[in-house]
Amino acid sequence: MFSPSSPSSPSSPSSPIGSAPAAAAPVSARFARLGALCGTLSGLLIALPSLVEAFTGETAATSLLLALSPAFSLPLLIALHQRQSHLSGRFGESAYLVNLIGLSLFGGAAFTANLVLFHLDEDVIEAELTGPTIPVLLGSAVVFAVGCALFGAAMIRAGRFPKVPSWGYAVALPLFAFLITLPDSVFTSALHIVVGATVIWLATSLWQNALRGQAG
Repeated sequence: MFSPSSPSSPSSPSSPIGSAPAAAAPVSARFARLGALCGTLSGLLIALPSLVEAFTGETAATSLLLALSPAFSLPLLIALHQRQSHLSGRFGESAYLVNLIGLSLFGGAAFTANLVLFHLDEDVIEAELTGPTIPVLLGSAVVFAVGCALFGAAMIRAGRFPKVPSWGYAVALPLFAFLITLPDSVFTSALHIVVGATVIWLATSLWQNALRGQAG
């Protein structure tokens, strides 16, 4: 079964098939747990400020927290894909790529809106947001929405994570992308809370999944 010329070579084609995955599995589990922690933080940074804003309206403090949330969603997205990639196939890879690009673009737009535009007067915003700025911001929201719908569908098909938050990812997050065009209201705050809860649920499931994989 083993080649006599290179019985101990780790790169040899005749090396035991199970050896590489056995070495990589703990790293994957560790990263999954880190992604789950980041995802939980991201969900809290979405849901809790939005709950406050439902009573107080948008404030500088809540805008700051909301601006930071997309950055912590990136490790969660990467870890979710990592844990289901063998089940989601080529469609899952494509969905993940679109979602990763969309989240990066939309995260930058959200960061700008919450930390820069929030502190400017409406007249200044209207005067400065000229040229391609508005179309690019809307385009980032479209890519994010499409990516979330596709990756949510990939999670539903793979069946690695619970159906309810997977459907929430596919439906609620695309709606969430276009909140930038709506004035603040009870509806927008409620949708923020639903999105935050969806992200936390997926992060919790990812954590449990990683623990089961490590135990196995």
